[in-house]
Amino acid sequence: MQRRSFIHQGMAASGSALLASPLFAATKHTNAAQPFQMSYAIHDGMFKNSAGNNFLDQIQFAYDSGFRAIEDNGMMDRSADEQKKIGDKLASLGMRMGVFVVSFDHWPVQTSLTSGKQEWRDKFLQYCKDAVEVAKRCNAKWMTVVPGNYEHSLSEEYQTVNVIDILRKAAAIFEPHDLVMVLEPLSDTPELFLRHSDQAFMVCQAVSSPSCKILFDMYHMQRNEGNIMNNIDRAWDQIAYFQIGDNPGRKEPGTGEMNYKNIFKHIRDKGYKGVLGMEHGNSIGGKEGEQVLIKAYREADSF
Repeated sequence: MQRRSFIHQGMAASGSALLASPLFAATKHTNAAQPFQMSYAIHDGMFKNSAGNNFLDQIQFAYDSGFRAIEDNGMMDRSADEQKKIGDKLASLGMRMGVFVVSFDHWPVQTSLTSGKQEWRDKFLQYCKDAVEVAKRCNAKWMTVVPGNYEHSLSEEYQTVNVIDILRKAAAIFEPHDLVMVLEPLSDTPELFLRHSDQAFMVCQAVSSPSCKILFDMYHMQRNEGNIMNNIDRAWDQIAYFQIGDNPGRKEPGTGEMNYKNIFKHIRDKGYKGVLGMEHGNSIGGKEGEQVLIKAYREADSF
């Protein structure tokens, strides 16, 4: 499942209906399940069979099931009113907002910040300025940034310099607002410039800003490099956000080869108190599959 499916999943169904949600005004339910130990973040569509297409209702269902965070890759594609409604709903429940994607001509990015071309630099910086306003409305702190594809006309060294230079300028936009762009190494295609945790670590060290850190997506890193816990340790000082997905298949923990109970415990024991985005699909459809997903997280969270 590629990122664009997460960005657009459920948004058409939840758009205008979100604003009129019957559960929007609801406060915390007294029968809510025990919260998970860590802040696992659901996304739009994950609980649509149990709560309906409206994202606000899904957020309420997630809260009642023990989750305390959401993420929404496509937040910048929502109206300002929708963004504010989501932020208000989260605040009313005491939930956290995880990442949204700094939209850059949408995914996949065929052009690239590696090229150094002024037109793409200008567009990217404008998107960063727009993202600041979005973050204010939905109470976000982290925004996903992907540099894009290789520019084959340049050496990797020149491309890296171009990326570092533009990210320093973007960091200057985010720093006054205490916001953090998180760079995500991906495995979707070998054409992507940023693919490994050590590469992302190097870029963040060079940018040298509290507003430029790593999004360590464990599904992508298992595919690209494996050795998950050791690589987390090596990149730890630059990691600000995690995402989840078992491999193969990119579904909930327990459906693939990764021991997420051990991984979650390792991250918790290192002192991580941030959000872990559930950027994966459900292995089974319907309400049954959504209950299976909740059970899988209960199991992985029991350490």
